[in-house]
Order: sequence, then structure tokens, then C-alpha cells
Amino acid sequence: MNHVDDNDMRSRVCREAATLLYFGAEKEYKQAKLKAAKTFGSHFLPTNTEVALALDKIAEEREGPARKERLLVMRQEAFKIMQLLNTYCPLLIGSVWRGTARIGSDIDISLYADPPEQILELLKNSHIKVQHSCWTRVNKQGVTFLSYHIYAETETKLSIEIVVHNPNETGKKRKCDIFGDEIKGLKTSELEKLLRENATKQFLP
Repeated sequence: MNHVDDNDMRSRVCREAATLLYFGAEKEYKQAKLKAAKTFGSHFLPTNTEVALALDKIAEEREGPARKERLLVMRQEAFKIMQLLNTYCPLLIGSVWRGTARIGSDIDISLYADPPEQILELLKNSHIKVQHSCWTRVNKQGVTFLSYHIYAETETKLSIEIVVHNPNETGKKRKCDIFGDEIKGLKTSELEKLLRENATKQFLP
């Protein structure tokens, strides 16, 4: 197999993995890549970044102009929630920050509070429907991270996931599992400026 064929096969596996993720046949990148490689009988596995970019392209092809309109609404809703929680240093992360949100994406916000339950009360008092909440423990490279996750819904029926970290972790840099870069996100003031100047801008490495 020559170099061109290798690249072609890699592209096919990448596109198939992205398709599996887009249509919800797989939820995790690793499983999507393995399944796609098996489909083509290939040992080539694309990177998460390659699959993410292919997924973004598929979303653009299938959703058209409505995609940017949805992103704008999601960022506007995120801004309202972040204003409400501004005392807790909220940061817009995930696909709504990246500008890669697609049908089925939720609004991801990271913030700092102790105890985290106070965020629940704030949301409930602001007519945001809290669906459930739980503690999550994640081990990354031998380091254990504990965070409190709140799953909620806005009045416009958009899904939100709020991750509450301990204030002791404020300023700690976090690495993106998909793109491999630092998760910079958008602070409330930065999101406000973005909505004013370039509301559907993408943030890709």
C-alpha cells in the first residue's frame, strides 16, 4: 500500500468515526475510531483532533446556516447564566466555547464554589430547571480530580452542564482531551465582547 493509499484510508476511517459520533452510534472517540477502523479492516487510527475536525465538517454539511443561528442562541443563553453566577468565576467551555456545537450539544460551564450545593439554589431561584446533580471522580495521569456536576435546562429548553470545582483549584490549567490544547474558555466579560463583535467565531487550535 503506497503513501497516498495510506492517507486515503486514514481519511475514510476518520470520516466514519466522525459519522458514528454525529449520529450517536458511539459516544466516545476511542470506541468510534476502533469501530471505524474495523469497518474498513484498517490498522490506521486517526487522532481525536482529526476526528473532531471531521465531525465539525459533517455538522456544517448537514445543519447548514441553522447551525450558526443555534450557536448564537446557545452563547446568548450561556451569557445569561454566567451573569447569574458571575461571583463564582464561570467559564464557558466545551463545544459552545469552541464554536463546534451541533444538534444535541449542551452548554458547558465551569466554575468554583464551596459548598457546590449553593449553585443549585441559585439556579432553582432563577427558574432554571435542575434535572439532577452528582459528584464525579476522574483520574488523569495518576491525579484524582473531584467535581460536582449539575445538569439543567434553560427556559428555552437548552441543556446545560455546570461543573463545580473547589475554589482551591481556581486558575489551574486544564488540557482538552480532544484537541490536546489548554482549555482557555471564555469568561463572562470575554463572552459579552464576543457576542458584540464576532458571535459565531470558532476557537480551534
